[in-house]
Amino acid sequence: MEQEIRVCIYGATGYTGAELLRLLHNHPRARLVSLTSQSYAGKRLSQVFPHFKATPFGEIPLSEEPEEDFDLAFLCLPHEASLELVPELLKKNKKVIDLSGAYRIKNPTVYSQYYGFEHTHPELLERAVYGLPELFREELRKAELVANPGCYPTATLLALYPLLKHSIPFEWVVVDALSGVSGAGRKTAQRFHYPEMEGDAFAYSVERHRHVPEMEDTIRRVWGRDVRLRFTPQVIPMVRGMMVKAYVRCEEEGYEELYRETYKEEPFVLTLSEPPHIKHVVGTNYAFIYCYYDKETSLLEVISLIDNLGKGASSQALQNFNLMFSFEETEGLLQSSLYP
Repeated sequence: MEQEIRVCIYGATGYTGAELLRLLHNHPRARLVSLTSQSYAGKRLSQVFPHFKATPFGEIPLSEEPEEDFDLAFLCLPHEASLELVPELLKKNKKVIDLSGAYRIKNPTVYSQYYGFEHTHPELLERAVYGLPELFREELRKAELVANPGCYPTATLLALYPLLKHSIPFEWVVVDALSGVSGAGRKTAQRFHYPEMEGDAFAYSVERHRHVPEMEDTIRRVWGRDVRLRFTPQVIPMVRGMMVKAYVRCEEEGYEELYRETYKEEPFVLTLSEPPHIKHVVGTNYAFIYCYYDKETSLLEVISLIDNLGKGASSQALQNFNLMFSFEETEGLLQSSLYP
C-alpha cells in the first residue's frame, strides 16, 4: 500500500487554505483529517464553501483545534499565530509547512522592524528551510519546518536566480510588481471593496515592504553577497495572478540561453521567447519567465509571472510537501491554467 500522509490545515477558510483544499482533492497521497477555523468553528466545510460539497471534504467539520491526529500541518495563519504554534507542533514531532512570514528570515531583529513583533523563537530560524524548491530542493527533502515563501519573493527570486547561480555581477535591482487583489487576503478592507477597486490600480508600502528583507536575505544566502533592492508593489483590478518586472544593469549578453540552461530541468519554471500573460499561469504552480537585454542601456529586464495563490502560496506549499515525503515533485500539481 502506498504511503498516505495525514494532513491538517490550520486556517482553512482563508484564500490560501481554500486553494490548498482544491489542490489536495487531487493528491493521491494526502489524507485530509482536520481543518481549523476560528471564524467558522462548528460549521462543516461545505457550509462555508458550498463548492466543496461535491468533494470528500465537504462534510469535514471546522474546529478551533484539530480533532484528529496528523503527520503534517499546513499553517494558513497570521504571522503572530504561526510564530507561537510552530514550536508546539515541532515538540509533538509534527512536520510543518508555514505559509506565513514568521520563519522566512534568518535575522530575528528584522521582525520587529518589518512585522511589528519580537521574534520569540529565534532558535528555530536556522532550522526552518526556505521553501523555494528551485533554490533549496535538497534541504527541503530533509526539512521538518518549511517557511513557505511570499508571493512577491517567489516571482522575484526566480527572476534573479540564474544571475545568482552563475555569479553574474550586479549591485542593485529595481523590482516593479503587480498583484491581483487576493494577495491582500480574505479579510474586508475599504480600498479592496469592489466599487473602489474596479477600474483602479495603486502602489502601496512604497517606503517599506516586509518582503524586501526576505528577498535580500535569500539573495545573500544563495550568492554570498549583498544586493540593493528597490521594490514597489502595486495592486491591480483582478482576482489572482502576479507579474514581477526586475531590472538589472549588466555588462554582458546571452541571457536568454543562461535562463534556458538554468531552468531546463525544472518542472514548474518555463522560459519563454515572448512576454507571457498573467492569465496563462492562473490556477497553476508554474512560473513563466521572459528576459530581454537592452544594449542601449545595458539593462536586463526579466519578467516573471506566477499565480500569487498558486506558486506564490498554496501550490508551492504542496510542491514542498511532495519533497518532504519523497513523493514525485509534480504529484497533484500538473493542472493547466484556468483559461480564459
